Amino acid sequence: MRAKVSYFVTGAVLVVYFVLVGSRGVMLIRHGTLLTVTFGVAVLILPVIGVWFLWKNTQFVRKANALAAELDAEGGLPVDELARTPGGRIDRDSADAVFAQRRAETEDSPGDWRCWFRLAVAYHDARDTPRARKAMQKAIALHDGTA
Repeated sequence: MRAKVSYFVTGAVLVVYFVLVGSRGVMLIRHGTLLTVTFGVAVLILPVIGVWFLWKNTQFVRKANALAAELDAEGGLPVDELARTPGGRIDRDSADAVFAQRRAETEDSPGDWRCWFRLAVAYHDARDTPRARKAMQKAIALHDGTA
């Protein structure tokens, strides 16, 4: 729940920022000189890119959460079997062992979105966020039938 609140607060702050930047871009365009119009258009491009990025991330999170809920309803969510340090961090060797198991499962069933979801969790536990995101995107695509 805390992660959702943080995400929505960050999103709201970004939207306010995009509105402020966009208003400055409009002000520059209204000034009317070649230089200010050029800068105004450039400034307006930034909020457009930001809104697109925020939208794509929000869609990714929604779809990943939907997969997690479906997998939970099936009883297929990965069990947290990882050893932890006294400070609560995941032990690297433990995460690597679980990752090897998840990778083998995914290699055996490359068309199963459930395996890709569990592999994404294993990548995340092994602190490999870019690959975790790619594995989750693959799981979403397989689930939606767009792979």
